[in-house]
Amino acid sequence: MPAGPLTNDSGADAPLLIERQDDRVVATLNRPHKRNAIDQATIDALHLLCAELEAIPRTLILTGAGGIFAAGADIAELRERRAADALRGINANAFVRLSELPMPVIAAIDGYALGGGAELAYAADIRIATPSLAMGNPETGLGILAAAGASWRLKEIVGDARAIELLLTGRTVKAEEALDVGLVSAIHESADLLPAAHAIADRIAHNDPAAIIATKRVFRAPRDRHPAVDQEAQAELFESPEKFRRMTDFLERRTR
Repeated sequence: MPAGPLTNDSGADAPLLIERQDDRVVATLNRPHKRNAIDQATIDALHLLCAELEAIPRTLILTGAGGIFAAGADIAELRERRAADALRGINANAFVRLSELPMPVIAAIDGYALGGGAELAYAADIRIATPSLAMGNPETGLGILAAAGASWRLKEIVGDARAIELLLTGRTVKAEEALDVGLVSAIHESADLLPAAHAIADRIAHNDPAAIIATKRVFRAPRDRHPAVDQEAQAELFESPEKFRRMTDFLERRTR
């Protein structure tokens, strides 16, 4: 079924603007006056969005308003947090939930993605960016560590040596280096960023949703679960009517 038009039922002042389509959702971080700094309201909105996408799986495109992805956590809020807040894992738990959504998450990153903004991007399955990208984790310069995913996700993305250097120095990575080290998979001009994200979502939409969900789940499984987890997922897909339909269509096209 062709995807319907995007619909937006978020208020203009909402911290997260949500646009819904049959096969995807676009969520825009919407605090441009604060460079889209991630505050508690943003985290609450992300949890609500995750609940929706857990119930009705669709690809998520995550981006930011005003030419910025997210310049970090809200420092005014962060300064007032204490040990008990750290142990609650406020941002970390939201980003874990986002990363574990059934369908792919695409981060379309324009401009700054720093601190918690970078960690939000690391939680995505696919990251694309613009030439103005500035990504990094300056937390140690603020007397804290990057505890919302960078300490384990970043090394999975770029390797141990590069990750620890970035985390300890807190330096910012620009677009060309981010592409070279695999932090992002493509660079597009700002005007082309969302169309490029939608093009990726279109390619995903052509495939079997059950196979997409299984691929993401198996890809993120711990190493010691392989190859059993692959075989279990494949066993389910081998019995699916959609597998037979798609393979029959493929064979019939070859004989025409």
